[in-house]
Amino acid sequence: MNGLAFETTAQNFVHVLGIRFNRMTRKQVVEQILHWVSEKSRRTIITAGPEFVMMTHTDAEVKRIAQLADIVTPDGIGVVWAARRVKHPVPERVTGVELVQELLHTAEERKQSLRVFILGARDEALNKCLERFQSQYPHAVFAGRNGYFQASDVPGVLQQIEAFAPDIWLVGLGQPRQEKLIVHSLGSLPPCVAIGVGGSIDVWSGIVKRAPVLFRKLNLEWLYRLLKQPSRMRRQMALPKFAWKVLKDTARRP
Repeated sequence: MNGLAFETTAQNFVHVLGIRFNRMTRKQVVEQILHWVSEKSRRTIITAGPEFVMMTHTDAEVKRIAQLADIVTPDGIGVVWAARRVKHPVPERVTGVELVQELLHTAEERKQSLRVFILGARDEALNKCLERFQSQYPHAVFAGRNGYFQASDVPGVLQQIEAFAPDIWLVGLGQPRQEKLIVHSLGSLPPCVAIGVGGSIDVWSGIVKRAPVLFRKLNLEWLYRLLKQPSRMRRQMALPKFAWKVLKDTARRP
């Protein structure tokens, strides 16, 4: 890598309902992460869809966290659509699941050793994920801790992460809990790149299957997840609210 992977000029961002998204490909984000790892800096990455954007309208702390993040990627076809509506499209959707897999694959191809700590999910899913990753990416070193802990347990959890000294800290506690933990804790940990990954650990473990390729190509992954998990209906109600706000916002623009 030669210098920064991606220059942060105004042209490389798009604002969707007040949240700044980076207009970067997944590959560009990977290169930027590896650059940050090499320079030993503390950085945060949020993979945000419409639900997260709507959270920023009701939770001032979440909005502040989004503003402080080093990279916010469009993890959700709704954000990709909204960026097109404001005539400043993003190059592609960048999901947490695929971003981390490409990051680990790229580092493995280059024989670049990474120390990766994964926080989240139940023990069964976490352990399967750790086993799979260690097998697939032998140049990396993995450790983890399940996501079932109370506020009083946080100091002990952070001590475990600090002792491991990760280059990459993957936090899968759901939004916005994971982002709040990252922003409150990162400064007390050794320099690393922290990425909120939501339910990705269950996917990496193989316990939860991603939508079939056809659903993904048609940008209907959200529908597949809803069909598989009807309990998500309440969360999915953020999508029509998001779309309506985007339509109203773009209608006011010249």
